Amino acid sequence: MSATQLSTPKPAAAKLQGCTNFKLRQLTRRVTQHYDAELAQVGLRTTQYSLLSHVLKLGPIRPGALAQAMKMDASTLTRNLRPLQAAGWVEHAGGVDGRSRLISITQSGRDKRQEAQRHWKAAQGSLNRLFGVPRLLRLHTLIDEALDLMTPGTTGDRDE
Repeated sequence: MSATQLSTPKPAAAKLQGCTNFKLRQLTRRVTQHYDAELAQVGLRTTQYSLLSHVLKLGPIRPGALAQAMKMDASTLTRNLRPLQAAGWVEHAGGVDGRSRLISITQSGRDKRQEAQRHWKAAQGSLNRLFGVPRLLRLHTLIDEALDLMTPGTTGDRDE
């Protein structure tokens, strides 16, 4: 063996440091704060912008179908819809029968979402510059892969 082979230490095996859940929550809180700061300029939070966007794209839609599409609990959806309804940005209307209800976006909601979209794009652009697009592409890929692994019925302990 040469002297350089003897003096070059082997790279240590990667070791997880800390709680994955805590690290993910830290990151999501900071990213949410980043978007919320921008959207606050038009009086919205990211959750409200997302709801307006989904209702615009999917509506009129039953509340249960909207909750399912957004991967959220029905009670969380109801709670998050209240301020949007109070502001007149979304409305509940009767469905095909007297028992069903449909959520739809109002013209005022369309206007608010369009106004907010400019701020969302500004937040996204500044995040792209901060992280760099190649890093964000890797992050998106990793998140998508993790979500696929966490689909119901496929979770389990993995040591990979």
